[in-house]
Amino acid sequence: MWVPLLLLILGFIALVWSADRFLSGAAACARNLGVSKMLIGLTVVSVGTSAPEILVAIFAALDGNPLLAVGNAIGSNIANIGLVLGITAMIAPLPFSKQVRQTELPWLLGATLLAMFLLFDRELSFLDGVILLLALTAILWRLVANQSHPSQEISPSIAEELDELPDMTNLQAVAWLVVGLLVLLVSAQVLVHAATTIATRLGVSDMIIGLTIVAVGTSLPELAATIGSAVKGHPDIAIGNVVGSNILNILAVLAVPGLVSGAVIEPGALWRDGGMMLALTVMLALFAYGINSRAVITRFEGMVMLAGWIGYNLLLVQQA
Repeated sequence: MWVPLLLLILGFIALVWSADRFLSGAAACARNLGVSKMLIGLTVVSVGTSAPEILVAIFAALDGNPLLAVGNAIGSNIANIGLVLGITAMIAPLPFSKQVRQTELPWLLGATLLAMFLLFDRELSFLDGVILLLALTAILWRLVANQSHPSQEISPSIAEELDELPDMTNLQAVAWLVVGLLVLLVSAQVLVHAATTIATRLGVSDMIIGLTIVAVGTSLPELAATIGSAVKGHPDIAIGNVVGSNILNILAVLAVPGLVSGAVIEPGALWRDGGMMLALTVMLALFAYGINSRAVITRFEGMVMLAGWIGYNLLLVQQA
């Protein structure tokens, strides 16, 4: 058991490092080719930050473990809200920016409801994957159209990502792009192999491993970025990071197992896991629109979100 655990940890470390290198190289290549800052932020940065989850989903589906990919997508959304925002809000109250409340959060609610509707028949089919990707394409197109308007600005979360990208020569950018992609591919495959081995030896389903170990591991970059934003005095960026990541988890990551192999989901897992994802997303919306006089996640509300995530994981362990 120690060898798969070690491979899992090394896989997570390599995945996070290579995703950062890949993103930096891709963004620098685009910038050196004269692509606008707005377009880089909305495409390369937005999709690049979800590259680990997407590649893990691809390899899991190709290896015949589509439920690991489904569990990763749903579990990452649960962890992003309950664990990431919960912990960060306990450090510093998190205000909702105007753009998150007016644009991104409604899209997240819509994407979550769409995913629950498509999974209602307990099957993630090729058609479901196509529908999810079409929804992602529509959102990206709408973002580009809105951001090209003179009165619009890049969202704070994407702007911070762009500001932290280093300047590179063409050779450096291409080198990091290739190295990052290669390490991403290898580390994602190692992580999937280690996770499925652990699931087999523990006698638990791939779905549970995806919802717990893999979901938390792939959410660690969001946790670091979100806490970092709050500590640096930019708490309004924290929620934007999580909301954007969750939209991509549903529309990009969840689409992969449907497109590659399809997946059949047990009724209990659908309502337990999909229901928890929906419940936390609705809770986030209530904090934004309805409960407080101010659109902010307070420290107490952060404790409630974290407690919900802990209770959900204890339930998973009990039922494993």
